[in-house]
Amino acid sequence: MTLLPTTTAGSLPKPAWLAQPETLWSPWRLEGAELAGGKQDALRLAVDDQRRAGITIVGDGEQTRQHFVTTFVEHLSGVDFAKREVVRIRNRYDASVPTVTGAVSRPAPVFVEDAKFLRAQTDQPIKWTLPGPMTMIDTLFDDHYRSREKLAWEFACILNEEARELEAAGVDIIQFDEPAFNVFFDEANDWGIKTLERAAQGLTAETAVHICYGYGIKANTDWKKTLGAEWRQYEQTFPNLQASTIDIISLECQNSRVPMELIELVRGKKVMVGAIDVATDTVETPEQVAETLRKALAFVNADKLLPATNCGMAPLARDVARGKLRALAAGAALVRAELGG
Repeated sequence: MTLLPTTTAGSLPKPAWLAQPETLWSPWRLEGAELAGGKQDALRLAVDDQRRAGITIVGDGEQTRQHFVTTFVEHLSGVDFAKREVVRIRNRYDASVPTVTGAVSRPAPVFVEDAKFLRAQTDQPIKWTLPGPMTMIDTLFDDHYRSREKLAWEFACILNEEARELEAAGVDIIQFDEPAFNVFFDEANDWGIKTLERAAQGLTAETAVHICYGYGIKANTDWKKTLGAEWRQYEQTFPNLQASTIDIISLECQNSRVPMELIELVRGKKVMVGAIDVATDTVETPEQVAETLRKALAFVNADKLLPATNCGMAPLARDVARGKLRALAAGAALVRAELGG
């Protein structure tokens, strides 16, 4: 593969005809067969935007899902979406969430047909994102297991079933999103990383875990203001992730207060370095991206660095997101040339 292969954390903005622009988790504007066709059209556009920008490892832009967690959960048995409770999400904001009312299971594949469609659109490597077990349990009210750990293990088994089928559909990298790892450190180290490994068990596709500080929404930006001059949350989980079976660690670096030297804690792993800030409409210059990557190279070997975005870009305007994709690719190209790759 190319030196410094570029990729995104996951989501990209949806077209205005599919969902409300610049709105996170907005409802669909189409129904039935029109919605199914519209999702595929949007996925093709997301692939084209990435290709035109020069992105190496292509995703679906999460065009076929409304929410990065609940769209997966909607397809599971044992969760009642009509029975809702208000819970605190990642100790940051309150949300009305579905209730786990019985044993959870996956009656049928969730994203596999979408992944096959993505695979048919490109010869480039493709990456698919799934919610991680700990972040899934943090987005639900559990009225059945009444144990965060037990429910996480159940979800890990379900995610592994899905991941194996995604791999069979031709997915090269399967990424689990675990922003909860930046909040629940004790649980992450006690059993969260172990449940993540269970979700990735037996895969030959590369596996990644995306641990970010969240979308650029007010609840997240307000939280970041409380974190002080240095954001050292990664320090809590990186030593155990370095020892884990997960291949790639995805972290947030651009315009964040994460000390770059924390990457040293996962030396030996591949690292997706977030070099695009998703909490601003300002499009980075290629040189700004390159500077972030140069700093990271002090702590990760060039053959293990994947330039990426900090988090998903779903809430951004489409032209802004396209500009950021181009800047990411151009910045990586600058550093690639300096490395002679």
